[in-house]
Amino acid sequence: MAMTIEAKVLNCSNSLICLLIFLMCRCGFLLECSNCCFVTVLAGLAFMFSSSILLQILACALYSNWWPMLSALMYVVVPMPCMFFGGGSTQFLISRDGGGWIDAAKFLTGASTVGSLAIPIILRHAGMIETGAMLIEFTSFFIFICTVMCFHRASLDDYDW
Repeated sequence: MAMTIEAKVLNCSNSLICLLIFLMCRCGFLLECSNCCFVTVLAGLAFMFSSSILLQILACALYSNWWPMLSALMYVVVPMPCMFFGGGSTQFLISRDGGGWIDAAKFLTGASTVGSLAIPIILRHAGMIETGAMLIEFTSFFIFICTVMCFHRASLDDYDW
């Protein structure tokens, strides 16, 4: 009898591999898993977000320059339109329903996301940060966006958070 993904996750000896398998499952990359524990989803999201923040700090500390931390401010700004105009849900981002406030929230979310990418580029162009710090910032942003997408995917499920 073939093992399900849940059984593989429970029998996994390396917790990091176990967590990655579970996150891939929850984000739709592995479709066999259907009834996974929401605590593991939250732990995985917290791990991904913490990794993103760690990379932000490393980009600053490795090059003895704290200008890259400016883009970490955008991590606070990106979810604000969702919280204020979307009622804390990410459903409005994929809906076609419009309205003044919903459209404003979509625009502000997009603008702050572009700003998150633009800040390291501008700082590098101005010679204020090194290329390595910029690349670490991009990696941090990619992990942050993957965290947001995984959260959105998990919030589509019928879990009582």
